This record gives sequence, structure tokens and C-alpha cells, in this order.
Amino acid sequence: MIAPSSHIVTLVASLEAGALKAQDVDRAMAYAEGRNLVWLEMGRAAEFHSPTAPDRAAIEAVMVHKAVDIFVTRPRGRRKAVLVADMDSTIVTVETLDELAAFAGLKEKIAGITARAMNGELDFAAALRERVGLLKGLKVSALEETWKAIQYCPGARTLVATMNAFGATTALVSGGFSFFTARVARELGFAINRANTLTDNGAVLTGEVGEPILDKTAKLAALEEVARERGVKLSACLSVGDGANDLPMLKAAGLGIAYHAKPIVAAEVVNKVVHTDLTSLLFAQGYPASLFKGVEA
Repeated sequence: MIAPSSHIVTLVASLEAGALKAQDVDRAMAYAEGRNLVWLEMGRAAEFHSPTAPDRAAIEAVMVHKAVDIFVTRPRGRRKAVLVADMDSTIVTVETLDELAAFAGLKEKIAGITARAMNGELDFAAALRERVGLLKGLKVSALEETWKAIQYCPGARTLVATMNAFGATTALVSGGFSFFTARVARELGFAINRANTLTDNGAVLTGEVGEPILDKTAKLAALEEVARERGVKLSACLSVGDGANDLPMLKAAGLGIAYHAKPIVAAEVVNKVVHTDLTSLLFAQGYPASLFKGVEA
């Protein structure tokens, strides 16, 4: 019988860099006093129980030769009832504002501001107002052109479809713009989407963003609200993001996962995706690949 205080260690390998082998898992189990090995997908993902909090550094050290992401969770309530996801560089591969700026010939300038804001070096709201202000006069048709080039991060469609199929409430909460979140939510199946609003006069952008701005505080509030409406505690929630404005919700959720995150986020969040894709969020909840839903485009 597994002790209530035990942990589960999940190992997920990047298949492009090499399959996860039995001997690799055995080494990790030896350092974590592991037991009850389960393969979630042969050669790709495995999990085992550890009777005490595992020495994560030791596991990482013995797995350093492999491109493997390591997740440590509790057995109770592993499958989350709520998913709250950031959009830019998490569900979609780009920062949509940076891509929009390309149509104004300002991508490099605006991307520099974005990078600093996402790493916590600038006030998010002030940086957003500055970047949007630089786009004053840009034709609204640029939004549609930006949308046409949007691609999803690997595993995004499967993550949302699987959690929806097993009854989770899925929400897309972004510091980006509702023009994009509404479309992403519709295509991937998010039940809820929230973001900032770009204002225009019907022909061009006015250079203003709707107030109040959805920032890190609003992201956390959204997580709390979705959990409350679903009737669950924050411990029953999963959040994922990559930037500094995601940190409060990543820390508040029962399972917060940093996805190919900025340094400030990677340094403060225990569970993170570094080598793999968004399906690792399903493995971390104990879903075997045989239960995955959705088809990646």
C-alpha cells in the first residue's frame, strides 16, 4: 500500500533525442527509493512512487545524459479538474504582439520590450501600453494576417482535448489579445478565454489597450475564479505558462508547470517542461498515452 505522504516521479523523454530505456528508469528509481513502476508510454514516459520527497537533484544528475523532463507530484488528486493556460509561447509558438508588430516594421523593437517584460524586468502593464502605443495607425487587417501564420505548440491540441474529454474545465488566460484568444479557444476547445483588448476605429489601431489590463494579478484572479465556479480548491488546478506574469498562477495551482520558460520562471517553478511538449502535462497527471484524445495537426 502506498503511504499517503508518498510522491510520484514521472519521467518523460524527448523521442527526438532518444527513447527512455528501462535502465534509465532503474537508475532514477534507485536514487529515489522508487517502487511500483508504470510505463505510461513505452520508450517515452514512465512513473514510479517514492516513499518520501525524492532528491530531485540526484535524479536529474543520473538522467543528465538524456533529454528527459522530471515531474514530482502527489498521488492524491493527480488528474486536475481545471486547466488554466497562458497563450503566447505556451499554446501558440510565438508572441502574437511581436508578430503583429512585424506589419508595422517594428518587430525587433517591440520584441525586445516583450522579452524584458516576460523575464520580469519591466512592469507588464506599462510595457504593454508602450508596445501597443507604437502600433497606432496600423491597419486592422494586420490582425487577420498575423492570425493566418499562427501555429500551435506541439501537444496543445492533445492536452486540451484530453482534459476536456475527462471532464476538466479548460481556460485560456492571456496577457495578449482577445482577437487571438477567442480564435485559439474555438479551434482547440478551451471553454473559457480571457485577454486584453486592442482598440481600433474600424480601420486602424488607435494605439490603446482596453482597461483594466489583464496582468499577473488578473491571471491569478482568473485561476481562483474558475476554480471557485467549478467548486474545487486550487490544489485541483493545473496552470501552465512561460513568463513572469504567469508566476503567481503557477505557484498557486496544485500543479504549476513552466513551459520552456524564461529564466526567472524556470528558477522558481519546480515542475517544468524543458525538453518535451505539452503532452507531458498529461503524463504528469498520470494519463497513459492510450487515453490521449485529439489529433495534432
